[in-house]
Amino acid sequence: MKSLALQRTVSLAVFAAAGLMISTGAFSQVSKGPGTPGNVARVNGVAVPQSRIDMLMKQQTQRGAPDTPEMRARVRDELVSMEAVSQEAAKRGFDKNPDVLVQLELARQNILAQAYIADYIAKNPISEASMKAEYEKIRSAMGDREYRVRHILLKTEAEAKEIMAAIAAKRTTFEKAAAERSEDAGSKGRGGELDWTPPANLVKPFADAMVKLKKGQTAPAPVQSQFGWHIIRLDDERPLTAPPYDEVKQQLQQRFQQQAIEKAIGEVRAKAKIE
Repeated sequence: MKSLALQRTVSLAVFAAAGLMISTGAFSQVSKGPGTPGNVARVNGVAVPQSRIDMLMKQQTQRGAPDTPEMRARVRDELVSMEAVSQEAAKRGFDKNPDVLVQLELARQNILAQAYIADYIAKNPISEASMKAEYEKIRSAMGDREYRVRHILLKTEAEAKEIMAAIAAKRTTFEKAAAERSEDAGSKGRGGELDWTPPANLVKPFADAMVKLKKGQTAPAPVQSQFGWHIIRLDDERPLTAPPYDEVKQQLQQRFQQQAIEKAIGEVRAKAKIE
């Protein structure tokens, strides 16, 4: 079934932001030992610059973490450990390992791509008016009623008619037939029951047949969609109240950002010479 639900989440695919994994151990104290202005430590003579802490703290605060001396101490401790381990890895030749070199290049590309996407979104802000217009469009498409419906999905019309006849003759029940024969793995374990849903969340042939039924009634004939043949029974219906705009604003913003990201990538690909 296709979904037009407002609660759609957004995936940023290959451009997902990668954050530093901060350990959950005890807070470390900031050392007042080695280090020069602009540096927070030295590891085997190699400086760990303050800018790294600032960058990682910026990432953490953007996720809602507090900027405290204790948190900065933890970040510093992680950076010191990372510097020590990376130096040891280089001593052992891992910096020349082909697989590691590929991963380093992918990380470089990913960071550059993230920077480009962030700049694109900043220069193409999403307006409140656009989000409200989209909200009204979706709310209108959802309608004012939602339905609790069961279905049995079959590959052929002949199979569907055979099962409908068996149910009518009381040789089986709708729920049992759904559990045993339905091709819809998501609903067969519940006797074919789907969640409460408005017609707009369902493929059109299914929705058109469903809204014509009365509670407890089964569609008189199997209904064909791109998924196969459906035996449809309406169990209940009720008024539908769309969630307020403020409750779904974040999801709408994520949807628009995803569209902006796809547009940005598409524009760059269109200009690129790809062989």
